[in-house]
Amino acid sequence: MFSTNDPIRIAVYGSEVKTKGRGVGLWNTGYHGTLVAAGAEPVFLKPATGSEPWGEILRGTFGVVACGFDHSVPGKLGDIESLCLWCRSHRFPLLTIDQGLLAMNSAFGGLNYNDLPREFPEALQHRHPPEPGLRHAINVTPGTLMCTIYGEGEVVVNSEHRQAIQKVAKGFTATCTALDGVIEAVEHTSDNWFAVGVQWQPASPSASGLDIQVFRALIDAAKPKVETPPAPRKLALAG
Repeated sequence: MFSTNDPIRIAVYGSEVKTKGRGVGLWNTGYHGTLVAAGAEPVFLKPATGSEPWGEILRGTFGVVACGFDHSVPGKLGDIESLCLWCRSHRFPLLTIDQGLLAMNSAFGGLNYNDLPREFPEALQHRHPPEPGLRHAINVTPGTLMCTIYGEGEVVVNSEHRQAIQKVAKGFTATCTALDGVIEAVEHTSDNWFAVGVQWQPASPSASGLDIQVFRALIDAAKPKVETPPAPRKLALAG
């Protein structure tokens, strides 16, 4: 039986970060190291084949990080889109990253740039693969969930992407934008579903110490999902 003293199990749908090291010198980089440091037990999932429903795949977990697999074809992430739709139907806490963000945006009717430098030449350098240490500033929108996670104003994030959101899906709002106007984060507008997506890599070696906060926010949203043991049944006494 799950104990509330145990780390909350968070599913990770996607590949682990390849480059190892110590994130800001405090914890191991990658989804496993960052989630453990944030107070969760990560559960890495295999790519879905459609033979098993998401409810079975996610059984025993209470939130999910969707980041995409190394072999995923950009623009063809139907498995993550399906996962996002399931999460909305079941109000399952969801954090999407990079390709996962784009798949979530597409799943709910948004539009994406497939090649940012070509389709939006005025954009800053958002490169994939990135130059070592490539980072840029983003503005966090006041009054949003992301503002409570990262704080209000300007923060600096890494830049490891070539795609980006062009038009935000219905039901979501942009919460962080780069100085060139490129959307870097979104969240669902409903108070009863935690669905946050970021374009940067909050678990990579170039992440900042602040980035662990987005995983902690997912864990906090997952806590109400934790099943409490049922009360013991009272035996009727014979009269």
